[in-house]
Amino acid sequence: MYIGFYYKVNMKVKESMDYKDIKRSIPTVYVVQEIAGTREGRPKFNIMGAAEYGKLKFLLDERSQMIFSPGPLIFKLKTLLKDFKPTDHLLLTGDPAIIGVVCSLVSDITNGRFNLLKWDRQEKRYYPIEIDLYGTGAKNDD
Repeated sequence: MYIGFYYKVNMKVKESMDYKDIKRSIPTVYVVQEIAGTREGRPKFNIMGAAEYGKLKFLLDERSQMIFSPGPLIFKLKTLLKDFKPTDHLLLTGDPAIIGVVCSLVSDITNGRFNLLKWDRQEKRYYPIEIDLYGTGAKNDD
């Protein structure tokens, strides 16, 4: 049984939030490839800790490879990454060549500024890393 309630805070009509805006404001964690073993239902490791940073979105399945003709794969990745926002994160899993392409594409979209998630084995959690390739948005430590 659902018991809910509704109340309106003193807001003008144009100040209220649209559902589309709320949905867009939730960050996304773009996982480059599914974890090995996912197809059999036994992934090699658990990445659910990354969900703390946003909704997980898998770009490619675990069997994807870039061998002789990278063009179609790059086109697919461009399409999947077109909505990448500065608040989103990359979780770099899978084929190193594909990881390199994903980082390059995201760098093009964001002018060299994006976030990665790095696993810390000792703490057993992900930490965000801010990448700024061109030093354009460095924070002052003053």
